[in-house]
Amino acid sequence: MSEKEDLAKQKAEAAARAKAVALARKEAKAAAEKPEVEMDIAKQKAAAAAKAKAAALAKKQAKEEAAEKPEVEMDIAKQKAAAAAKAKAAALAKKQAKEEAGEKPEVEMDIAKQKAAAAAKAKAAALAKKKAKEATEKPEVEMDIAKQKAAAAAKAKAAALAKKKAKEATEKPEVEMDIAKQKAAAAAKAKAAALAKKQAKEEAAEKPEVEMDIAKQKAAAAAKAKAAAASKAKAAAAAKNRTAAQESEEADTPSEISPNQSKLDQIVSAIESHVGHGALLENYINRLSKDVPTLVANPDTYFSIAKFLRYDEQLDFSYLSELHGTDFESHMEIYVHLHSFKMNQSVALKVKLDRDTPVIPSLVPLWSGANWPECEAYDLLGINFYEHPDLKRILLGEDWKGYPLRKDYEPYDVEV
Repeated sequence: MSEKEDLAKQKAEAAARAKAVALARKEAKAAAEKPEVEMDIAKQKAAAAAKAKAAALAKKQAKEEAAEKPEVEMDIAKQKAAAAAKAKAAALAKKQAKEEAGEKPEVEMDIAKQKAAAAAKAKAAALAKKKAKEATEKPEVEMDIAKQKAAAAAKAKAAALAKKKAKEATEKPEVEMDIAKQKAAAAAKAKAAALAKKQAKEEAAEKPEVEMDIAKQKAAAAAKAKAAAASKAKAAAAAKNRTAAQESEEADTPSEISPNQSKLDQIVSAIESHVGHGALLENYINRLSKDVPTLVANPDTYFSIAKFLRYDEQLDFSYLSELHGTDFESHMEIYVHLHSFKMNQSVALKVKLDRDTPVIPSLVPLWSGANWPECEAYDLLGINFYEHPDLKRILLGEDWKGYPLRKDYEPYDVEV
């Protein structure tokens, strides 16, 4: 459409508007000359007629413009026509409200304002509904094109961002690359360690009883070896300490004669006279134990010497106060403490036994008090007292493995 045609249309629209305004004024003036009741009706009719005429004119203009313009220009023309119609309706409503406000009392003004507001709202709602309908009538092709354009723009933006990040990554200095490699290596190591631990745990949980027994046996063997090494080291240290103590004892031995020396000489002389020379391996005063006379018997003469001490009328050692055994690692030893009420004197009788086969006669036939002490030595050290009336274990069960007071004792069950 040419510029001249647009100008002619605009002039025609202006003339129509002026004509409508003049007509509205004329009708309003004529209505003002009527009595009050008729004036209200006439004004309302005039306002309604003016509104209808303006709406019809706007609709006609919109229809003409829509028929002549292509699709692209139609949207612009519709928007312009809608804007013009809004402006015209607003101006008309304002003018009518002004005229009515000047002629009507306050009560009528409120009614007029309410009516004008209601009419404006209805018109605006109709216009909005029309626009929405036109928007939904857009061809699908245009909607698809818009969507494709938006998707292409999003793809291009994502590609540019990825390219930028890749470029930044390639520009990192070598130090950062090394750190990244180290972190990756550490993560891989940690993952491998966790996997190995998990597999080991699963394998341990799935091991059959036979493998578990083997593991226990290995653990027991290791514990035994460790205990044997510890006991060996402990025994060596004890032997060293005993040697040092003996040397110290010999060095500190007082030069004065013990008050029990004469008693010891008397007992030794009596034993040699009745049992025989060589029956005793040695004899001495034990200054660390109240100077008690101590006799060390030969294993073959142990019982004969004990019997002589028990039944000799002059000695009469009728009371056995103590009997115990000791493991010296190199040998076993039995210690017997006797007392003579007739002599008012105590004496100690010792005998050294072979550690591998510690066997010695029982003293129960001589002193009944030796019964339980010999059972205890048998139970804890494994010393066998033959001719004992009832030799048995009194602290541990008969099925117990080993002898707990031996220096090389190893528990049969490491868990006990």
